Amino acid sequence: MVRKNPVRLALVLVLAAVAAALAQYGGPRGPFRERPNIPYDGRFTFVRVKYTTAPGGYWYGGWPAWGHGFPIAEQNLMNIMNEVSYLNPHVDAINTIAVDDPELFKYPIAYVIEVDWWAMTDAEAAALRAYILKGGFVIVDDFKPRRRAGFGDYGSGWDVFAANMKRVMPEGAFQPLDASHPIFHSFFEVNDLDIIPQAYIGGRPQFYGMFEDNDRKKRLQMIVNYNTDVSQFWEWSGMGLRPISDTNEAYKLGVNYLVYGLTH
Repeated sequence: MVRKNPVRLALVLVLAAVAAALAQYGGPRGPFRERPNIPYDGRFTFVRVKYTTAPGGYWYGGWPAWGHGFPIAEQNLMNIMNEVSYLNPHVDAINTIAVDDPELFKYPIAYVIEVDWWAMTDAEAAALRAYILKGGFVIVDDFKPRRRAGFGDYGSGWDVFAANMKRVMPEGAFQPLDASHPIFHSFFEVNDLDIIPQAYIGGRPQFYGMFEDNDRKKRLQMIVNYNTDVSQFWEWSGMGLRPISDTNEAYKLGVNYLVYGLTH
């Protein structure tokens, strides 16, 4: 019986992980490709907002900032939702809808990512305002303070997003959230928000909310994951590239956000 060489086996596993990462982030993954949307049929469909992308916001393979992780992150989260709830969402079909497309109003929850690369137009600002005021719930994910990392400057900070949101909701104000807010208990109990660290530059995640009439007792209209990338933990959960404990917390947040958005 021939024994396997443990060193060779370890090398093969490392190379396999690297190959998977390359396939996911450039190289064999190829250019960005939008998938056709499915028609609205009443079942829950995860919606990712696409927006006018600023210069420099197109990265490996021409992927726009708003598309990072699409559609794997959402599909993995929908698989979790399918397991833990009776929501019966579409799992494989993930819709991408422009923020100024009237079709967005059919969907109660909208997810948007890398908002510091959003070159917001007047039409987009007006449409997002209308969506929020009509009851839409917005999840904002994955942007970070500008700082120097080992491979250059990274992140554009809060200012770009804040300036855009002043055009959307001039009367609105973002308030820091702690683990006492009901959104963190809408399905899973999340009692500590010092979780899901930013993968590349470290630092403590920050969570902010915009409330109806700026009243913390009223509906949370938007939740912002700042200095973290929750969806990357969904996306990479099948690749072993992030700790299981952090990945579990990311899924808990995702489920809680969806349950809150569907019930408020």
